[in-house]
Amino acid sequence: MQRAAGGQVSVDGELVGAFGGPGLVILVGVTHSDTAAAAMALADKIYDMRLFSHEHATAVGVELPADASRELSAAELKLPVLVISQFTLYAETKKGRRPTWDQAAPRPVAEPLIDVFIQKLRDRGVDVATGRFGADMQVSLVNDGPLTITVEVDG
Repeated sequence: MQRAAGGQVSVDGELVGAFGGPGLVILVGVTHSDTAAAAMALADKIYDMRLFSHEHATAVGVELPADASRELSAAELKLPVLVISQFTLYAETKKGRRPTWDQAAPRPVAEPLIDVFIQKLRDRGVDVATGRFGADMQVSLVNDGPLTITVEVDG
């Protein structure tokens, strides 16, 4: 997950998802043992993480009380996200020079869990842009910070 000043994804030269201003670019990998419950918990955990500042609030026009927490979540600021399915997060690189993808879940397992993750965010009212599952995507973003965090949940 990356805090971003903007992000976009294209497939075959076509822009398929984007957001401007502060938000999150979330690269989601799925492994064999992941569940729908884990996908929903991950969506909540990421969106509720306190990664933004009062400057971000000002940038999106959110007025905060003087005693507001110093760090704010994307949820508190109602920020957009760009979700990209990313099986390569499960690359195994310990042996040789060629990564293997054995830990990445196959499409019939992974795609529905990515959809659960996205739907959980949308159910919260989040403006969610996405790539296309399994497509060769060109993703660009302006990493704000830079701030990049690996987030995992149990189950």
